[in-house]
Amino acid sequence: MKPSVSRIHTLDSKLVNQIAAGEVVERPASVLKELLENSLDAGAQNIVVEADRGGCKRVYVADDGVGIDKDDLELALSRHATSKLSTLEDLQHIHFLGFRGEALPSIASVSRTRLSSKTGQAEFAWEVYCEGGREIGSPSPTPQIKGTVVEVNDLFFNTPARRKFLKTESTELRHLDQVLKRVALSRFDVGFTFKHNERAAVQWQRAMDERRQLDRIASICGNEMAKSLERVDIVTTDLSLQGWVGMPTFSRSHPDMQYFYLNGRYIRDKTISHAVRQAYKDVLYHDRQPVYVLNLSMDPSLVDVNVHPTKHEVRFRDARAVHDFIYRELHKVLAHPAGAQRPTEHVHANARTSVSNQFDIKLPSVREQHAVYAALAQSHVAPESQQAVQPKEQDTVTPPLGYALAQLHGVYILAQNQTGLILVDMHAAHERISYERFKASLGDDLSAQPLLVPLSLSVSPAELKAWQANKADFRTLGFEIDCLGENNLVVRQVPEVLQNEDIPELIRNVLSELAEHGSSTAVVDRVKEILATRACYGAVRANRKLSQEEMNALLRDMEATERSGQCNHGRPTWVQLSMHELDQWFMRGR
Repeated sequence: MKPSVSRIHTLDSKLVNQIAAGEVVERPASVLKELLENSLDAGAQNIVVEADRGGCKRVYVADDGVGIDKDDLELALSRHATSKLSTLEDLQHIHFLGFRGEALPSIASVSRTRLSSKTGQAEFAWEVYCEGGREIGSPSPTPQIKGTVVEVNDLFFNTPARRKFLKTESTELRHLDQVLKRVALSRFDVGFTFKHNERAAVQWQRAMDERRQLDRIASICGNEMAKSLERVDIVTTDLSLQGWVGMPTFSRSHPDMQYFYLNGRYIRDKTISHAVRQAYKDVLYHDRQPVYVLNLSMDPSLVDVNVHPTKHEVRFRDARAVHDFIYRELHKVLAHPAGAQRPTEHVHANARTSVSNQFDIKLPSVREQHAVYAALAQSHVAPESQQAVQPKEQDTVTPPLGYALAQLHGVYILAQNQTGLILVDMHAAHERISYERFKASLGDDLSAQPLLVPLSLSVSPAELKAWQANKADFRTLGFEIDCLGENNLVVRQVPEVLQNEDIPELIRNVLSELAEHGSSTAVVDRVKEILATRACYGAVRANRKLSQEEMNALLRDMEATERSGQCNHGRPTWVQLSMHELDQWFMRGR
């Protein structure tokens, strides 16, 4: 049946508000997000949240912010009315979480909403009420201290078709909890209280120092995650990145503990997610997810946060620069962790690669090291090249990982340092050392191998464009690729280490990443996977008995190797047991 078409006409204002509500208000959690953002924009230092029946019956948010003038209360519930924008230039420099003036009128159009507020100069608080977007009543006085209270009752009471899509109380409560946690992890300087069905649920005091901030993270994400975190604090001229990243020894099967903020706004962005994953590529299982709480700060004019009504998605003016910055800086942090699993407090992260120099130890070259560990796999005798790394009686400072005491069941090395006891998984540690030395010996350029029979592959216009823009990078990696026709590439030469790989698939992966992210690490990642496999096969095997000199050589190499705290698969290579922990085990001092 052909639909009838009427003349073009202006929609009723109530219908307009309900259409806008469909974009902004999906469930009670959407209401809570918008109200919390308004409170933060108002400069609140403490926010109280209450909800009944998962927020379906009631969502209540009270803050101690600057408040709303009496004469502006009715306007606050009107569409596209805001105090945060005045000119087009303001729209290009968004400094607030909310700015379009759609949230409150959209919420009010599908609920029974009460708004009350008191500014610092006002003698009384004033209140307005709106039911289903109908006419807003005149402000009336109400008892209230400084700040704003918004109470949203009976969500979707006038739109039954949408109300039936709401889930169970427990499900909606879980979504409320998720929104509150995201906001709480973005603003440690604000205190939050949450009650559900008139029962106290959580309370987070303002956290103005790092210890209290980690306490809040622990209460939200668990102690194990909080203990795994490494501080990130990088500031450049254009970008800054602050927060915490989890060490690879703590990871998740799902990305449920990944909190990324842009100028304080929680976002989900493919460019950023890809950059973080790449930073963890060398130290984490492929199917495991890292954990982090990070905030990226940048000039608001360099990013568009107005892409989507929920403002979870953004568009960067220079996505590649943002991607490379995040990848590069997190890669450094994971390579040189300053705090996670430190053997001694006095060892600085930047001293890891040169730590041997503090103890008058000369490390052999990469080639010598390969010979050393080849000998370890064949003999019980310490090779001659190891004699330079033995502990000396005149050493006055114990190395970070200490000196070997014994070997346990041919699997673990027991060592003593200034703090207590060190346990080392010798295979995992040697695997990481060998892998890092393989990478170092590989150099910046990969040796190339001409193909006897060139490979031809058809590509899309976008892939062809990506190849044309990155020809030099392909040559640096050891590829020789030419264009034959509009949609065909021919591969004549490949990196020697990749000669047994599926080259067409690999190149397609590279071109796909280039087209989407502006950069690709697919080739380097595959090379690293091959080297990691070689390192695993060549590492000291379990049940191989080592002499004390061999064990100490391994400890010194660990101290001088990046990422030595984890094996190539993200497992820990060593753990520290302090004297305090050992004393507790045996109840000493009680």
